[in-house]
Amino acid sequence: MDEFRNDLKYSLRMLIASPVFTVTTIAALALGIGANTAIFTVVDAVLLKPLTYPDSGRIVQFLNTSPNGPSGSASPENFNAWRAQASVFQNVAAYDYGGPGFNLTGSVPEQVHGIHVSEAYFRLFGAPVLLGRTFTPQEDSPNGGHVVVIGYGFWQRKFGGNPKIVGSAISLSNQSYTVVGVLGRSFETDPAADLWVPFQIDPNSTNLGHYFVVAGRLKPRATLAQANAALKLAADRFRRLHPDDIGPQGSFGVQPLRDSIVAGARTSLLVLLGAVSFVLLIACANVANLLLVRAAGRKREFAIRAAMGASRLRIIRQLLTESVVLALSGGILGFALGYAGVHALLAVSPTDLPRIGEHGAAVGIDWRVLAFTLGVSLLTGILFGLFPAIGASRPDLNSTLKEGSNRSGTGFRQGRARSLLVISEVSLALVLLVGAALLIRTYIALRNVNPGFDAENVLTLEMSLTGDRFLKTAGVAQVAQDGRERLSAIPGVEESAFTCCLPLHVGYGLPFNIVGRPTGNSPWTGGISWMSASPGYLSVFKIPLLRGRGLTEQDDASAPAVVIINETLAKKYWPKQDPIGQQVIIGKGVGPQFIEAPRRIIGIMADVHDGGLNQDPSPLMMVPTAQVVDGMTALNSNIAPLIWVVRTHGDPHQYIPVITEQIRLASGGFPVARVRPMTEIVVQSTARQDFNMLLLTIFAATALILAAIGIYGLMAYSVQLRTQEMGIRMALGADRGHIRDLVVWQGMRLAIVGVAIGIAAAFGLTRFLASFLYGVKSWDPLAFVTVPLILSAVALLAVWFPATRASRLDPQQALRIE
Repeated sequence: MDEFRNDLKYSLRMLIASPVFTVTTIAALALGIGANTAIFTVVDAVLLKPLTYPDSGRIVQFLNTSPNGPSGSASPENFNAWRAQASVFQNVAAYDYGGPGFNLTGSVPEQVHGIHVSEAYFRLFGAPVLLGRTFTPQEDSPNGGHVVVIGYGFWQRKFGGNPKIVGSAISLSNQSYTVVGVLGRSFETDPAADLWVPFQIDPNSTNLGHYFVVAGRLKPRATLAQANAALKLAADRFRRLHPDDIGPQGSFGVQPLRDSIVAGARTSLLVLLGAVSFVLLIACANVANLLLVRAAGRKREFAIRAAMGASRLRIIRQLLTESVVLALSGGILGFALGYAGVHALLAVSPTDLPRIGEHGAAVGIDWRVLAFTLGVSLLTGILFGLFPAIGASRPDLNSTLKEGSNRSGTGFRQGRARSLLVISEVSLALVLLVGAALLIRTYIALRNVNPGFDAENVLTLEMSLTGDRFLKTAGVAQVAQDGRERLSAIPGVEESAFTCCLPLHVGYGLPFNIVGRPTGNSPWTGGISWMSASPGYLSVFKIPLLRGRGLTEQDDASAPAVVIINETLAKKYWPKQDPIGQQVIIGKGVGPQFIEAPRRIIGIMADVHDGGLNQDPSPLMMVPTAQVVDGMTALNSNIAPLIWVVRTHGDPHQYIPVITEQIRLASGGFPVARVRPMTEIVVQSTARQDFNMLLLTIFAATALILAAIGIYGLMAYSVQLRTQEMGIRMALGADRGHIRDLVVWQGMRLAIVGVAIGIAAAFGLTRFLASFLYGVKSWDPLAFVTVPLILSAVALLAVWFPATRASRLDPQQALRIE
């Protein structure tokens, strides 16, 4: 312990005596550690933290699996089959993600966030009950009554924490609901919920529509493998009863709930964590080079200590102590930078990042982040300090003590080590630069995509039409018609429409049949995205109508059933025919709610990117709002909100107050929510790709700067060491251009080797970016040619300055240097 204290004191004295070296080293390490801490903090919150529910590791989500991949959405028949697997599961619960929202009606209407749940939901997630109780099985059965459980925050905000709230009635969509319980403050859901109402799924349902999620808890001794085996058998039985639902290759399965929640973010966060680790490695390589130079300048000191009896291990320990002190200092500063960086990161993070809470409230510093920062600091201290320490601990006593200066050389090993470190910096920087170039190319490609619609000056407003009045299509159609009439009377409103789905947001997936066309072994002709819309929808978004006619007010419930299809659907199923006038049946065999008469195709509209700018348009059918069958209207009222879209002359924000007021009056007092311009929705549709591109570009630029500094530092030091040699060369007749070229070639040789290794590594690593790319391949020739040229140009610039300085040496002064 005494020796360690002595080493620590000596290390501090040496570092204080070299302030420029110390500050430079700590700054480089703080930059790398801080960036890693910021990214890891988000990774910790999203991927590593256990869910907040009791024994959350045993909570699983049920899946429908197929060759196209797993799906977490479930139908009532799925739910009934899964909760029957009592041998391996308990507390199997169905729930949605809030669907359309709930209208808290009364003196001040407000849309609140609620979730439909089955009665086992609260037991599954260990919801603490502060007042009253949760739902009974009878209340969760069809026609079980209107009851509600409310959350702590909602109870405090709307009812002032009234302890007598249980048994009281609240008005949701102008219907009375009895409050049966209040949940405790600690219960959290993602997304957050204000209240819960019973799902009331019919145990004898034949509905095969997929519109909610099912989760359950593994029984104490059941394993994930056993659960999947039991579900495979259940899928075989289910297939015999419903051969059209899951198909011959479909099955059932489960996976941990946390994995399901973070599945969409896992790959991108791990790629970013890997990328920022490269930045830290480059910073470590730079610091290692500084330590090698510093060790070369102290070789007489080490030789004297060795001559006085210091062992090699003692010298290594001393140098490692200095390295760890530097690393811990960089770690402390990096931790502070990381804490600030997290907030900057959350400010630009996409809104759909799971588990981060509202405005990143769930992201914070915990013991895992502290342990990560400490571990990274210690590891980097050992990593960049070990090789210089080993090299410095083997001095040649005779030659070192005879040297009058440290400029006569530093030995082959140290020269080779510095060169290898520079090569590694260049290769790592190239990998990051290629990745950034690919994402930048994706960014440009997405901006050049024609979405198929005009988002400028379009306002979108969501409305929840729930309650008995809107279980029938007539009630919804009347609101749509009244609302459009009111909106058309507003000066500055150009057109308006009422719809279930916006562009860039996929509609409902349903099968369809073409009347008179054989389907072969399949029960359906194919699958489509289904949406409903009122007249005016195509005009609001300026979507071209290629053939036929659009929707009109005459396409009501009393008129013949009609449908508009998109160009993709027409080309796929009528490649050599005109589909206008053909008849289709939508949703046949899916469930009683979907039964409808054949529809006649009246028009073909241009394609719209309905699944996102990075996805090709899918086959789409649009039906008039007034002609949606009642069963689908009732089902959709619990799944998603309906949306008003309004095109205005000029900026739509100025029209928000009058538009919302007229819509509220048309609906009978219902509030609107999520009022957004369509341009904002377009921007948000690429937010994840933009986020990845921004961060990787920042990491790549940092790596490029660090690599350039590394090359410059090595060549500047090399020129300093070889001053006498260059003086001799010039004295023997070498011209200044030859000296400059000698230094340039020495540096560029390292850069070229690093570029070659980096290209090979990039070819292997960029495949992990394939899922993030659009309009560009992971082996894009432009990126793999341009990036090496840019990096080589930067390396040449970094080498040129030391080479120019070497060519300007005065031979006489160079020869006088000891």
